[in-house]
Amino acid sequence: MLFFYCSLIISLITIAINIYLFVSFRKIRSVNEQPIIKDLPPAAIIIAVRNEEEDLAKALQSVCNINYSNSRIIVVNDRSTDRTADILRDFKVKYPQLTITTVTTLPEGWLGKNNALYQGYLSSNEEWMLFTDADVVFHPDALSKALSYAVVNKVDHLAILPKVVSRSAILNSVLATFTVMLLLHLRPWDAKKARSKAYVGIGAFNLVRRDAYEKAGTHALIKLRPDDDLQLGFKIKSAGLRQHVLIGNEYVSLEWYKNLGQLANGLLKNSFSVANYNTVRSVANCALMLIFVALPMPLMFVFGSATIRIMAGVVLLTHVVYMAVIPPNKWWYALVIPFAGFFMAYTTLRATYITLKQGGIYWRDSFYSLAMLKGEA
Repeated sequence: MLFFYCSLIISLITIAINIYLFVSFRKIRSVNEQPIIKDLPPAAIIIAVRNEEEDLAKALQSVCNINYSNSRIIVVNDRSTDRTADILRDFKVKYPQLTITTVTTLPEGWLGKNNALYQGYLSSNEEWMLFTDADVVFHPDALSKALSYAVVNKVDHLAILPKVVSRSAILNSVLATFTVMLLLHLRPWDAKKARSKAYVGIGAFNLVRRDAYEKAGTHALIKLRPDDDLQLGFKIKSAGLRQHVLIGNEYVSLEWYKNLGQLANGLLKNSFSVANYNTVRSVANCALMLIFVALPMPLMFVFGSATIRIMAGVVLLTHVVYMAVIPPNKWWYALVIPFAGFFMAYTTLRATYITLKQGGIYWRDSFYSLAMLKGEA
């Protein structure tokens, strides 16, 4: 009987969450629908790069092709040791408007990427700044449409949810579940509500007014946060500034990781930071992933009565419908949700264990102690 009621409660919660996500996601407008206004303000596109030779040329070419005459591209080369510097030099010859800043020494108490973005800010004087990553591909009108929306709606910070693609089908399916977890955590559709605690920050596209960025404390306040994009959004919202989000669709896209192994290793640096390096909170997050994502459908289908299996079937159907109607997902991603839940719980536990064992994190060939990350050193 306990199993029945647990199954019923989890089924009802899961169905409600799917409906909530579907309705809420539909509230977010798409960047491609936004008209372009005249007399757009000056903007600096700031990109931090380190050892990006594999993806840099494609992404940077799309940035250089952006239809925004009143913009400047600032690329900060953060101590790269591969061909990144050579690629940047080649682009500089072809696109003289490109500004290249080179970081040779990492200041004490800074993460490399955070410092690079901050140096980009110091090298700029434009009214607006777009903080983005070195693997993001832009539609030529992406910035014009985004800034037009920001100006018309008097927004201080605009984030765009990118289209995340991968050559790996299984990774795409896992990312679909990861995205659902992230959306539930952030509730980006409520970020524009002044009284809501919801906020949003996206590393692929954080567009912010210069004065708002300075009022929020700049990257100097989050210089040791691996989740700098989320934390920038949090600081901006906490400063009482106006924050909106759009869906990128084909206008902002990237291949975040190429396979599951890369995703697991990539999340090592920031999975524990989401729990503010609190072990109990991190373990609790893993437990929630197992209870609500990984275990329900397998347990209900394998050990449940006929009634419980029908519940599981209804839950699976709602997952299938959600994945089928929310792009770029595919319906069969719903079948991978239990595996994705186990994978994310394992990745979080692994990140927590390794961070505690080695007393900190390694990122971009530098070690940062837990005491430093927590602000205790």
